[in-house]
Amino acid sequence: MSIVFPRIALTPGEPAGIGIDITLALAQQDISAHIVAFADPNLLAERARLLGLSINFDVHDCHIPTPQIAGTLKVKPISLVEPSHCGVLNPRNALYVLTTLRQACQGCIDKQFDALVTAPVHKGVINEAGIPFSGHTEFFAHQTGTKEVVMMLTTSTLAVALVTTHLPLALVSQAITHEKLTSVIQILYHDLQVKFGLKDPHILVCGLNPHAGEGGYLGDEEITTIIPVLQTLRATGMRLIGPVPADTAFTADMLQDIDVVLTMYHDQGLPVLKQQGFGEAVNITLGLPIIRTSVDHGTALSLAGTGKATADSLLSAVNMALKMINAQF
Repeated sequence: MSIVFPRIALTPGEPAGIGIDITLALAQQDISAHIVAFADPNLLAERARLLGLSINFDVHDCHIPTPQIAGTLKVKPISLVEPSHCGVLNPRNALYVLTTLRQACQGCIDKQFDALVTAPVHKGVINEAGIPFSGHTEFFAHQTGTKEVVMMLTTSTLAVALVTTHLPLALVSQAITHEKLTSVIQILYHDLQVKFGLKDPHILVCGLNPHAGEGGYLGDEEITTIIPVLQTLRATGMRLIGPVPADTAFTADMLQDIDVVLTMYHDQGLPVLKQQGFGEAVNITLGLPIIRTSVDHGTALSLAGTGKATADSLLSAVNMALKMINAQF
């Protein structure tokens, strides 16, 4: 059974970036979902005028669930602290950005929405405002009281999950502990079943070292940590292949019958995925009690207000959220 009109909370992100542009581009399409943008309506209207777009804004705190109709956008109004200008970061608006995230996330926690879709924020300007902020993922984990989350990016043909995310390479090895790897795989396996409807997920696990350690000659993390964890989890019925050398993990033969590739660190898997589908890929946060998807790109300040930004990744994020919502019903 599927929801007639899935409800999606959308945060346009950094007001000086292209998140506003791509939100407005999304509003130009018919979508079988109830989509509400958490944003300043004046900001949206001003950017629409700049881009030459004719959009009717439905500004309310509450909306009756109806599908997205081209040329309209439902808005949950949240006011900027100061006026925003394309491409010009303003630390005083950092609190506005975090308020949109907080209210949209709370709406999902309170079951007012079925999923949260996010456009890019600018971490640097939020920290410049004196607010410690390492990213959407950590922010939503804190707000939902979630101890461990997993980042996964997908294209139409490939899914890559990460054991560690934004860590210096020198710290990756010590971060991959038995507990960490076990938790990541359990979250990944559970959410593939619950949020994607895969009864028996098939996960390909990369090694950390070149040639997956070459039997210990090129590093022993496979022997001391990765292999023991995989053996323990296989005994519970999980379908886990590996550890395999990362340099051959993404070949066609290796990816046959694989649902997701689990890589040990950020740049081990994401360059392959982004080379294949940058601008159309979707970032998904697993482990949260809510569904959260996002674009695969940054704020692109130089493109804001130029009409050159593409909404392909945002549309993909919305479509992925709809797929995940329907998989649970």
